[in-house]
Amino acid sequence: MADGMTETPAPGAAALRDLAAQLVELLKIRTLPFGMKLIREAAELEAIPGLRRPPAGKRFSTCQLVTQARIAGFTLAITHENVPEFSNCGGVIGLNAPSELYLSGRKMEGVWFENREAAAAHQAQMPRVAPEYHALVVSPLRSARLDPPDVCLFYGNPAQMILFINGLQWRNYRRYDFSVTGESACADSWGRALRDRTVCLSLPCYAERRYGGVADDEMLMACPPADLARAVEGLHGLAKAGLRYPIMPYGPQIDPEAGMAKSYAGKA
Repeated sequence: MADGMTETPAPGAAALRDLAAQLVELLKIRTLPFGMKLIREAAELEAIPGLRRPPAGKRFSTCQLVTQARIAGFTLAITHENVPEFSNCGGVIGLNAPSELYLSGRKMEGVWFENREAAAAHQAQMPRVAPEYHALVVSPLRSARLDPPDVCLFYGNPAQMILFINGLQWRNYRRYDFSVTGESACADSWGRALRDRTVCLSLPCYAERRYGGVADDEMLMACPPADLARAVEGLHGLAKAGLRYPIMPYGPQIDPEAGMAKSYAGKA
């Protein structure tokens, strides 16, 4: 584990299916938690049950692939030939190396950045998986078809995300620092999580919202399977202490002493 903090054993597909159900119940998230797995050899795809592939000539951005998994429940795979020509998708997930057009900054100059230097710096600092893979598979955790996935992901609102992080910190505390790439924010979620096998929280970018249909209030969490298990354990612990989702508002003009006493009375 990249951060050295995970003590919970890495769960398999069947355990992740149960953990996903618990996560949905604990945080009331709107769409399905899902997994991602990088595939090195084409033959590995044949062992995945219920696998869908894009029709011939059809291309999907990775965020479109994710939306089909988390909303429709599909298990889908894409290769280099299936990612859009005008995208960073393949480079982020290790299906290809970024072209000179991207790395130079020419692609985004005058679009996302005023000048080529800023656009090139954006590309140089973007987290990416090494270009060593044939395919990426995305599947809902409830399907238990990736045994195990490399990383687990889910979308939620800020309140759900902070409680998930509190769950991660419940037994073994650590401070989390998350990256913000800006446009191409998938590099901060599945890109960095797949590369470093660490917990990543991202603010989905314009492209994820335009093409992937991500809602205005949604953020994206990505983490290794063992961290998902650790967070769910922590969420159960928090729930026993009365710290649950949804968070009931107390009121900005009411003395907070009585409310705080529910959690902290007798701790002096």
